[in-house]
Amino acid sequence: MNDNGGKSTGPQSRWRTRAGLVAICVAAGVGVAAIGWAVVVVFAPPSEAVVEAPYTNVEVLMGEVGSSISLNTVAEWTEQPAGANQAAGIVTSVQVRSGDEVTAGSILYEVGLRPVVVAQGDTPSFRDVTVGSDGADVLQVQQFLAATGFYEGAQDGEFGTGTAAAVRDWQEALGIEEDGVVRAADLVFVPQLPGRITLDNEVVFRGATLAGGEPIVSTLPMEPTFVVPVTSQQAAKIPPGTEVEIAVQDQVWTAVAAAREPSPDGADQVNIKLEAAGEGPICGDSCALVPVEGQSVLPARIITQPTVTGLVVPSAALKSSADGAISVVGMDGTVIPVTVTASARGMSIVEGVAEGARVRIPAEQSGVK
Repeated sequence: MNDNGGKSTGPQSRWRTRAGLVAICVAAGVGVAAIGWAVVVVFAPPSEAVVEAPYTNVEVLMGEVGSSISLNTVAEWTEQPAGANQAAGIVTSVQVRSGDEVTAGSILYEVGLRPVVVAQGDTPSFRDVTVGSDGADVLQVQQFLAATGFYEGAQDGEFGTGTAAAVRDWQEALGIEEDGVVRAADLVFVPQLPGRITLDNEVVFRGATLAGGEPIVSTLPMEPTFVVPVTSQQAAKIPPGTEVEIAVQDQVWTAVAAAREPSPDGADQVNIKLEAAGEGPICGDSCALVPVEGQSVLPARIITQPTVTGLVVPSAALKSSADGAISVVGMDGTVIPVTVTASARGMSIVEGVAEGARVRIPAEQSGVK
């Protein structure tokens, strides 16, 4: 079945369904984003209907009703400056790529063959620490050594012999001189780990010369932002909570429409922000599929009417009375009360009428009231 409309199956009847597709493309600028708008119209009037007859009869059949519109979602990572390099010399290797997820102890790059390692902490690395040093930076070193399995002592911010022994074990694992001294250039502290990071590739690359003090490390959130840019008219069809399916390579990510903001340039455009339909990020554990650089335009399907299965009749067969009651009219003129559970693109799912029954279309000669 096609989610973009209604479709009935069953015995051959006097009416047949034909699917038509009307596509309207609307362009709107959010970075490189282009807005696609597609409305699917299902069930055109039967071509074999007798023009002279005031109405025709159609059979009530099992089928599906649903509708969606096709738009583009713009995904973009937001970088937050997080750490500065303190090493001076020639970059001999770069160990991570932008967008990689790192943990405490991950090597970011090497300067003069000496590794520069990431650790968690709010205080930037600003001095060498050794036996006798104390302070917030020493506490961060102890926490780092504990997190990487080299230290089991007190985390008190005082660099003693136990801390020095743990530092030597860490240095041995790195393959560098085991002197028990943590140099300012050895660690780059970032606020939160594990996490995704980026390096300034224009500054840090193999063969680059660093002087120390370069703000080259930035962190990324757990997921990029996802925004659907639409016109105000389109936004009216997408209330908060509307389900959105985002296609990325061979995956489909599910989100829901959330907050909306007007375009900053004053154009007739609304940016609908998306949030996860459940726990965790929209992109789950596949957020790395979204490139870190720039904006990514991803095809999306907005589910304006979730697919519902049931007995299907053309909406033109429905008759509304003054008190709001809905009914259909049988072949013999009998009025049959029904309940409408879903409608989309000229078709409705109803309850209260038997499968295989024939009803008039339109319900009244003058049209549906």
